[in-house]
Amino acid sequence: MVERDDVLALLVPFGLGSGVLSPGPVALGRVGAVWRLDTDDLSWAVKANGNGDTEAGAGSSAGFQEAAVHAGVSAPGVRRTHDGTVLAHLGGGRTVRVLEWVDLADPDIALDPAAVGELLGGLHRVPDGPWASGMPATVDPWFTRPVGAPAWDALIASLAEAGAPFAPAYAAHRDELVALETLVEAPVRLRACHRDLFADNLRARGGGGLCAFDFDNAGPQDPDHELAFVLTEFATDASGAVDPVRARTLVEAYAAAGGPGRLRGPGSFSMVIAVLGHIGQLAGERWLGADDASARDDMAQWAGELTGRPLTRAVVTELLDVTR
Repeated sequence: MVERDDVLALLVPFGLGSGVLSPGPVALGRVGAVWRLDTDDLSWAVKANGNGDTEAGAGSSAGFQEAAVHAGVSAPGVRRTHDGTVLAHLGGGRTVRVLEWVDLADPDIALDPAAVGELLGGLHRVPDGPWASGMPATVDPWFTRPVGAPAWDALIASLAEAGAPFAPAYAAHRDELVALETLVEAPVRLRACHRDLFADNLRARGGGGLCAFDFDNAGPQDPDHELAFVLTEFATDASGAVDPVRARTLVEAYAAAGGPGRLRGPGSFSMVIAVLGHIGQLAGERWLGADDASARDDMAQWAGELTGRPLTRAVVTELLDVTR
C-alpha cells in the first residue's frame, strides 16, 4: 500500500514539491492507485503502483506515449524527473509516475466509433523512436497464449467445489472458450501498440473528444490484433451482440486515418481471445486465493468481463462479415 506521505516525498524529483495533493486516491486499479495533484498552473495525475515496474519498461512505454502525443494522438503528457526518468521508487517494488491530468467521462463502450477508429489509426502510425529499443522483441504470452482446455477444466472444477458464484457461467462457457482458443495465431507484423484499450482506458474527455491513457502495458503487437481487440470492445453492446453499423464505421475510420491493421480472418482476434481468457483465469485463481468477502466480491465482478459480454466464434464471424 502506498501512503500519502510517500507520494508527497516523491513529488520533489518531478519538480512538483508544492501543490495540493488529494487526501486519498481518486481512482483505484488492480495494481495501484491514482492521486490528483493541483499546482498553481496545472493539475497532475500521480500514479502509484505496486507491481515492481522497472525504469526500462516504464521508459519505453512512456516514450511511446510521448511520441503519440507528439504525433497528435489525444493522450496525457508524461512528466519526467529532473534526471529524465519516468519513475520514482518507494522500495518494495512500489513506484510513482506523474502524468498530465485529464478530466474524463466514465467508461463507455458506446463512444463515437468513428472517433475510436481515427484515434487507433493515429496511434498505429506513430513512428518508432529510441524508446522502441527498450521494448521486448517478442510479445508477452498474456497477449498471445491460450489458457488451454486442461487449465480451464481444473479451474472450473475448483471454482465449483469452492462455490464460486460465477462457476456455473464459466462451466456453461467452457466449450466456447476452448473452441475460440483454436483460432489463436501468432502475431506477425509487430509494431508498438497500446495493448490495453478497453473502455476503461479509452474515454471521452470532459471538454470533448477522446483520450487514450494508461500506456503501462504498451509493447509490441500486431496492429491487426489490436484493431480486432478494439472492434470487439466498441462494436458490441452490453450483452456482447454485434452492432454492424458501429463495426463498419470504426473500421472505415481506422483505415481512413492510415491505420495499417486489417481484419484478415479469425486469427486477427487472437489478442482479445487470449487477454479475455487470461483475465478470466486470473480472476478465478484470485477468487480461490482470497481470504475475505470483499476481495472475493471484487474478483467475482472482474470474472464478469469473461462471461458478461461473452466473446464467441459467432461474434468473431459476424464482425468479420460486416466489415468486409
